[in-house]
Amino acid sequence: MDLLAQYKQLNTPSDLGDDAGQQVAEAINPIIADALALYVKTKNYHWHLAGKHFRDYHLLFDEQAAEILATVDPLAERVRKVGGTTIRSIAHIADLQKVKDDDKDFVEAREMLLDLMNENKEMAARMRAARAALSEINDVATTSLLEEYIDQTEERTWFLFETSREV
Repeated sequence: MDLLAQYKQLNTPSDLGDDAGQQVAEAINPIIADALALYVKTKNYHWHLAGKHFRDYHLLFDEQAAEILATVDPLAERVRKVGGTTIRSIAHIADLQKVKDDDKDFVEAREMLLDLMNENKEMAARMRAARAALSEINDVATTSLLEEYIDQTEERTWFLFETSREV
């Protein structure tokens, strides 16, 4: 079977138009890559945290990581529902992600809080841009998901900001 025939097997029909799958994939796959990268970064900080607020920050990072991870499957399935294809590998994530990795052996707790706050803030902006692009093709289902996830991301940013002021 040639490549075009294989692709057509995954091209779910949609009333959004023939290009909708590609448009949604182009807008959402970088968001998925960022969510996966931010999940790992948040868990990294969760695992490598030290200091007097260890328990509180450890729990905060764990809660936020779980919330971030919970966005991935609905977004990926949304891409597939309209005929697009989504993330396939760690290399694919690395190609698309804007979230910066942190491979340092030790990071101070306040630096972790501020880094995650900034990553979440930037991620909300990228989600807004994706939402704007998809509203142009009248993809209300994907834009609705993004609106919910933008709100969650803004809440994470807020919690990280307020928590960083204590340190």
